[in-house]
Amino acid sequence: MDMPINRFKQRLGQGQVQIGLWLGLADAYCAELAANAGFDWLLIDGEHAPNHLQGMLGQLQAIAPYPSQAVIRPVIGDTALIKQLLDIGAQTLLVPMVESAAQAQELVRAMRYPPHGIRGVGSALARASRWNSIPGYLEQADTQMCLLVQIENREGLANLDAIAAVDGVDGVFIGPADLSASMGYRGNPGHPQVQAAIEDAITRIVKAGKAAGILSADENLARRSIELGATFVAVGVDTTVLMRGLQSLAGKFKGTPEANHTGGVY
Repeated sequence: MDMPINRFKQRLGQGQVQIGLWLGLADAYCAELAANAGFDWLLIDGEHAPNHLQGMLGQLQAIAPYPSQAVIRPVIGDTALIKQLLDIGAQTLLVPMVESAAQAQELVRAMRYPPHGIRGVGSALARASRWNSIPGYLEQADTQMCLLVQIENREGLANLDAIAAVDGVDGVFIGPADLSASMGYRGNPGHPQVQAAIEDAITRIVKAGKAAGILSADENLARRSIELGATFVAVGVDTTVLMRGLQSLAGKFKGTPEANHTGGVY
């Protein structure tokens, strides 16, 4: 059995734009539904969605037969948790709340085996190595790991250039919701000052030679990010897509105005 190639990382390196969807329903059947829809990447959210390790494993398995590439966002950039996520087969992680280059460097180490990192060696128990059925897994694994770090507050933004310069960071993702709150515009990521900060951040990330990413269900803002050079762009959240579809269907028969639908993707 050959080493699984991280197509998401490969396409990032080629500068290809990849369109993604956030998965918050915490269900393998729903994850497969999204994979079948044709998105380039699917973010399994362990930070805000009710996901646990076995549930995320099930979603990885459900997505695996499809061209869509899975990305996992852990609740925190914890070394032990990262080890578990990589062992169940995740190759790309999006780590939230990264605020410094030092923090980013530790995350790089957590995703690599010694002597270049601190990832614990337990491949006989790991789906990632197909339980030691992949020849040379320990020697090949590091090259397929993809680290995305999430900048989402003033401190992270202030240290953006240093974070983007860290060797081993493959991409930098801007989190509009927390960033807008940090800037004093909670619940309003579309505020001009927030958008100006986001556009400046994307430009700086691209200039640093790293992939830039964002989540925006606003088509104009998503396309603007792509124009600026963002190459991994999530354009919706499964919970929001489902809720709006359900509200719309109910409204047709109950007379509920569609304008009454509330809430965004954040």
